[in-house]
Amino acid sequence: MNAEHYPVVIIGTGPTGMVAASLLARFGVDCLVLDRWTDVFAQPRAVHLDDEVYRILGELGLADDFASISRPGHGLRLIDRRLRTIAEFTRDPDSAPHGFPPANMFDQPELEQIMRAAMNRYDSVTFRGECEVTDVANKRDHAVVRYTDRASGADRFVTADYVLGCDGARSTVRSAIGSKMRDLGFEQRWLVIDVATGTDLQQWDGVHQLADPDRAGTYMRIGESRYRWEFRLHDHETTADFSNIDTVRPLIAPWIGTTANVDLELIRVAEYTFRAQVVDRWRDRRVFLLGDAAHLTPPFIGQGMGAGVRDAKNLIWKLVGVLHGVLPNSALETYQQERGPHADAMIKLAVTIGWAMTGGGERTAALRQRLFPLLARLPGVAARVTDSATPALHRSAYVRRAPGLTRGLAGTLCPNAIIDRGKRFDDVAPDQFVIVSLTAPTGGQHREILRRGAAALVVGASSELGEWLRGAHASAALVRPDKTVMATSRSLASLHTLVPASAVPVAGRAQPPAVPLIAATLSATDV
Repeated sequence: MNAEHYPVVIIGTGPTGMVAASLLARFGVDCLVLDRWTDVFAQPRAVHLDDEVYRILGELGLADDFASISRPGHGLRLIDRRLRTIAEFTRDPDSAPHGFPPANMFDQPELEQIMRAAMNRYDSVTFRGECEVTDVANKRDHAVVRYTDRASGADRFVTADYVLGCDGARSTVRSAIGSKMRDLGFEQRWLVIDVATGTDLQQWDGVHQLADPDRAGTYMRIGESRYRWEFRLHDHETTADFSNIDTVRPLIAPWIGTTANVDLELIRVAEYTFRAQVVDRWRDRRVFLLGDAAHLTPPFIGQGMGAGVRDAKNLIWKLVGVLHGVLPNSALETYQQERGPHADAMIKLAVTIGWAMTGGGERTAALRQRLFPLLARLPGVAARVTDSATPALHRSAYVRRAPGLTRGLAGTLCPNAIIDRGKRFDDVAPDQFVIVSLTAPTGGQHREILRRGAAALVVGASSELGEWLRGAHASAALVRPDKTVMATSRSLASLHTLVPASAVPVAGRAQPPAVPLIAATLSATDV
């Protein structure tokens, strides 16, 4: 009897696993998704994502659905124990280089319901719940995933060309391949409280960071009637000390005013240990780690869930290229080369921000009272606090930055600029390489670009993308399928031959209607 086989098996249906499955489906790659549960996990966890991650949801055709369940974040307010404002960092509502608000609050179960429905629309995605994965092993030309059917108790297995471990902080896949978490020196116990109420609490709609040396905390509104608090626990405290609204109320009292207990629904109280960790090996041959299986971050900059979505976006186009035989196996080595340093930098930033806003004792708190109001008035500092842009990716085979060059566009995201009549850059050629150029390619150059499965976009010098290029002293940029700039040049002739051969997304296959497939787009060009 032949073993059941899939090109890709994904373990875990959190946001990372579902994004990976949906991206594979856009290329027509069959995948099996295994999860211990059948339904979406009902408890709220992540509550924030930025515009870079929102952009990925948009590429999956989910922007309108996400907009209906989310609300833009207004910024950050640092407050003392009496809720007096120490400093306020507001976001520019008109700053949207990727076409979406830079900070967005939401309820994770609602988002996962949207993502699950979208994933299930693809014929090439097979979802199988009630499956407890017990082992993953590499073989010479395939991988084997063993699991227990929780409904019947039967032990089963499936083979795959590649396996994606998206199975969270206690990852079975990580253990199976012998990867270890590298500790970045941060561990704190926090209490997470989710409350629903029809009463408007009349609070500022940004994030409130409580800089109290005795009880650091965070407050944020995440929906029309949903609110989240997080408080650092004392050593002697547990969740049992905060089991109902009466015991929770002393913590949240400064924000809820006279709202009666009967008008407050306690949705969840949970203890989380916030850690800063990155895995030492993101890959063992045919098996990859993504999301919390690969990294854990404190929540101070709201990048936990988004980091996993970035993992999927970075990896899938490379994996598809290898599966289709148009990219070399070495392309997969760039996954850790790029994502490892990026995740490391973001986690260290979260630790630094967390310590600066909540760490230390009374003397540190007094210093914050004096220093942060001054920092908030410095335009550069204030903008950096609320800037959602993440660091450039490190050099790799697909990030061609000159040795020693620390600046430039390579490794950064191409803006999702408006191109024409409301169409944005991401609409030009989804999931393909695109050359953005101030000059039109010749007929021969255009044919070569198309032969490699890419597209060309000519922009005016005064357009948003034109100014983006000129600001970097470039006349052309090669943009990867994940919207990262691979290379720039002052000459289109020296850039177009760098385009890697790549897989091209398939039409149909239950594609969401909001995601058109455009083979190539040329502006004012006759070739």
